[in-house]
Amino acid sequence: MKELTKGSPIKLILTFAIPLLIGNLFQQLYSLSDTIIVGQTLGVNALAAVGSTGSIQFLIIGFAQGMTAGLSIMTAQFFGAHDYRKVRESFATSIVISLIVTAILTFLSVYFIHDILMLMNTPAEIEENAQTFSTIIFGGIGIQMAYNLLANIIRSLGDSRTPLYFLIIAAVLNVLLELLFIIVFHWGVAGAGFATLVAQLFSVLLCVLYIIKKIPLLQIHWYDFKKINLKMITSHLNVGFPMAFQSSIIAIGSIMIQSALNSLGTTAVAATTASSKIDQIATLPMSSFGVAMATYTAQNYGAAEYGRILKGVKSAVTMSVGFSIAAGLLMIIFGQNMVTIFVGNANPGVLSLSQIYFNVNASFYPLLAVLFIFRNTLQGLGKSIVPTLAGIAELAMRIGAALFLATRFGYAGACFASPLAWIGSCLVLITSYVQSVKMLKRRQKEKDEQSDLLTDN
Repeated sequence: MKELTKGSPIKLILTFAIPLLIGNLFQQLYSLSDTIIVGQTLGVNALAAVGSTGSIQFLIIGFAQGMTAGLSIMTAQFFGAHDYRKVRESFATSIVISLIVTAILTFLSVYFIHDILMLMNTPAEIEENAQTFSTIIFGGIGIQMAYNLLANIIRSLGDSRTPLYFLIIAAVLNVLLELLFIIVFHWGVAGAGFATLVAQLFSVLLCVLYIIKKIPLLQIHWYDFKKINLKMITSHLNVGFPMAFQSSIIAIGSIMIQSALNSLGTTAVAATTASSKIDQIATLPMSSFGVAMATYTAQNYGAAEYGRILKGVKSAVTMSVGFSIAAGLLMIIFGQNMVTIFVGNANPGVLSLSQIYFNVNASFYPLLAVLFIFRNTLQGLGKSIVPTLAGIAELAMRIGAALFLATRFGYAGACFASPLAWIGSCLVLITSYVQSVKMLKRRQKEKDEQSDLLTDN
């Protein structure tokens, strides 16, 4: 456990974000290994089948991830306030909410997956494999929900390294299992799905064992569950649900874009599948700085260290924007070469479209960097409604791109969906952040004045 309420903000944020970054890189190995192994061993159609499910997974799994991230914000605030009894009650409340959400999400996603794929205009030649892969992944939502909850709770106590170690182990296991299931057992795309779930289940077990052995603060008992009340549930849902809906709102926009891409053919789907995997890796440092700011802000807000929050935001924006500029240049120059890792050199159509993808998206990375910092800072303050409104703005922009730009300008128009979404989101977030700055400065001033009065007396 580590408190983020004392010491240099820039150092704390950086040291907290680095393990998050490395962990996120290994998290991407789950999907990257799917893409590389499936693309190289099963062909472009199988690659497109797995890739076409990405936006649906973002919708369902993203909801689960957003929910657990929101629940852990409450835990971090209690930890920052040194209210350890509430920390345990918060953890117990999060478990109950997560179990209920898991049951609902599993049923809905598995039952309606075929209809969703049809609504998305999934090409006939990839529909069967897409449904097989999705059914397996969604059938294991409980595993993914459990890992995200446990990892986020551990991070809320200031420990971002331990979940990293478990991710590394699980990622390596995932690659080995995929090779076994696909190449040796010939399970096709189903092998990729099963490998992901088995590897993530292993990481869940590691988290549970670590909490039992190393974190007495999180060792909850039956009486912690008995203390759960409506007020505690409501306070957690007030943060958790908006963050979950925010992820889903953004995902709905991604589904609209995926539908537009599906109408452009398998080559466009394959190009986006490969390019987006590389794009996700390039933007991970920006995302990691954002996640670090959520925990940093929540702990300092709970500790009433309002001035430290503002210092932390300034440091995080400087680091993240600086990186985003360098990453954008690298993607524009070398992104197309990286796509050959997935599809080789025998698909010039895929490579040509991938360059368009990088030219458009990478040019707007600095805007995305600002988005991550402001959105997570506001969430750390408990202002979860504003990020949800920002998500609605993103949705509107993505729908516009899907309905108008993709139709009129083809693949290039579809690629502008993300940059337009970032612009819409930032307009909402920046306005709210400016108001939050005034609030934090006022509270810090009041705190300093009270401290001076106590000193004088």
